[in-house]
Amino acid sequence: MEIEAKNFFYLLPLLVINIWAILDIAKSTMSTGGKIAWVVLICILPLFGFILWFTLGSRSSSANSRS
Repeated sequence: MEIEAKNFFYLLPLLVINIWAILDIAKSTMSTGGKIAWVVLICILPLFGFILWFTLGSRSSSANSRS
């Protein structure tokens, strides 16, 4: 099966963004269970998982590290 060029240009940025989010999750201070849950969410719902992580998850993990 061949991926069309236009689909590739839509999927590549999504892949890069999701990898970035997963690396950000790995560097966060949250528990291992929380990290696994976020990574699973990003893998199941790539676009929405990424959006949720950068609006809710990364903010809460940085707030935990400040306290």
